[in-house]
Amino acid sequence: MTDRPLLNARANKSLGQHFLFDPDILDRTALASGPVDGSVVIEVGPGPGGLTAALLRKGAKAVVALEMDARFAAALREWPETREGRLHVIEGDALAINIPDLLEELGLEGPVRIIANLPYNVGTPLVVDWLKAGDWRGQMALMFQHEVAIRLCAQPGDKHYGRLAVLTHAVCSAHIAFTLPPGAFRPPPKVDSSVAVLLPLPADEKFADLEAIEKVAAAAFGQRRKMLRASLKSIAGAMGTDATAWLEGCEIDPTRRAETLSQNEFRALARSWRQQVSKLA
Repeated sequence: MTDRPLLNARANKSLGQHFLFDPDILDRTALASGPVDGSVVIEVGPGPGGLTAALLRKGAKAVVALEMDARFAAALREWPETREGRLHVIEGDALAINIPDLLEELGLEGPVRIIANLPYNVGTPLVVDWLKAGDWRGQMALMFQHEVAIRLCAQPGDKHYGRLAVLTHAVCSAHIAFTLPPGAFRPPPKVDSSVAVLLPLPADEKFADLEAIEKVAAAAFGQRRKMLRASLKSIAGAMGTDATAWLEGCEIDPTRRAETLSQNEFRALARSWRQQVSKLA
């Protein structure tokens, strides 16, 4: 791929756009989850195409760029890689696009990587959708506000540990690759940003019932300062049981708080919840 000027257009605040132009940072982002040569990559919010260019330069087999901003979508369609079939530019809202159907339409097979400098206003709902995705989704390297990246990667005992971390660790291992100050972006955001790398767990280590574990984690962290016997009282009552008895049946001290529970303990509660709900159905 030959170097080319990137489209010079103002960021649209309503779309949460903050652009990266430094080639070294873009290369680090492209490779944060490992080499991309020969891979199919989905990029959300490519904007002027800095990361898109890095992914193509590093050997991605195909890049599927999902872009809401018509200015950038039109400019990217003029790239030679679009004509060659390596770059597929899809104009639309990533939250509304059925990615498995899109991949089938394009004749591309998963698992695909997701590598993106995510628009700030849709980062969290997008990653939640992708965590729940099927086998089409592979490694992810995603630029978020630093606070969101920390919440994704947090471990038990951390003040940032919550529902998002529990859901993440049910299907992925997660770590922060690097952090950037506001000045690295144009226009500068008000906060630091970080690339979170999420690597799928082996099939036998994933927790399949994400609905159950998310339900239990949401209830547990809904009143995170309370003991579990209080925060889980409502969900236990809906199962027709007492929270203390339910927790003790899962070998968990009812006086503990949600942030102390390990992934395995949340999985135990999720399995028990599912069993109880199935009996009531």
